[in-house]
Amino acid sequence: MKKYIKILGLLAITAIQFSCSSNDNADTEAVNPPDATDTFIRASDVSFLPQMESLGTKFYSNGKVEGMLTTLKNAGCNTVRIRLWKNPVNGRSGLSEVKQLAQKARQAGLRIWLTVHYSDNWADPAIQTTPKEWENLSFTDLKTAVTNYTSTIITEINPDIIQIGNEINSGLLWPQGNLISNEEQCIALLTAASATIRSKAPNTKIMIHYAGVNGGATDWFFTKMKSVDYDYIGLSYYPVWHGKDLTEVKNTIDALGEKFGKKVLIAETAYPFTLLHNDQTNNIVGTNDQLVPGYPATPAGQRTFVMEIKNIVKTSQFGQGFAYWGGEWVAFKGQQSTSGSTFENQALYSFDNNALSVMEAFSKD
Repeated sequence: MKKYIKILGLLAITAIQFSCSSNDNADTEAVNPPDATDTFIRASDVSFLPQMESLGTKFYSNGKVEGMLTTLKNAGCNTVRIRLWKNPVNGRSGLSEVKQLAQKARQAGLRIWLTVHYSDNWADPAIQTTPKEWENLSFTDLKTAVTNYTSTIITEINPDIIQIGNEINSGLLWPQGNLISNEEQCIALLTAASATIRSKAPNTKIMIHYAGVNGGATDWFFTKMKSVDYDYIGLSYYPVWHGKDLTEVKNTIDALGEKFGKKVLIAETAYPFTLLHNDQTNNIVGTNDQLVPGYPATPAGQRTFVMEIKNIVKTSQFGQGFAYWGGEWVAFKGQQSTSGSTFENQALYSFDNNALSVMEAFSKD
């Protein structure tokens, strides 16, 4: 009997290992590599994915379990955007995790777009905290640290696109790299990062990222950036923060591209498919007055909005692509979580983690 139980146990372990292996490899078996002629970027930020997968979160397409990277690739997405933090407390979005996710995405046939925060945590217009490891450095040593860190990123991950900073409306690495109070040092830090990338990975595209689409503000900011060597202008556009006028989005893309001779991307955007919630964490968007007229908070409204953003960028002679942000951020901590997702109603997935029709916006056509 013991021998019989032992055999059954071994068979069970083998079955479990085979099952886990199959799931783990769902997105790692290389498919067709990116089409070199498909240059219009259709991207999705997938930064929360490793954390979700570590907790056993499953995603579905047409009711069947399917890895998110596979679903995105099949929908026409050609690039994934991944945030990178310097020394995060729990390792999430750190170099090791990001490198693994980038490798997995490449094997799925996707390009890699890194958004380097140059911080241990979130960096955005309101906060650009210098990594703790660097906080007591002189400016000379800080610039050296940025150079060395950027070099390591290129060596370890070698992305197709790299943002040097995330939403750096007032600079980065505060206070020393604050654009308002230390403009010269801010530009010097960006220049150091850019020069490092150019020397180590001349084919990697460099992006400068600003949050907003206001023509006056963006013109002021990118005028400040004129001496930095970069390729792409990246703009965040969320109606809840940046207004509901899609004509302004188009006009700003055209004006920036014309004046600065750069290709322009909507580096972040999102839209709700419902105003309901799926956990106990308050959502960013939850009322009708936050919506763009003509685009209801329904799956069809979400799809139509993202398709319109794609069309706005695509029809501009300076448009280079777009990225959807928070598409993976479902309520993965459970319906009772008070520290879950503020974005589950703007995800690319329904509340039962099934891919929504907004995925059609990633199509090549």
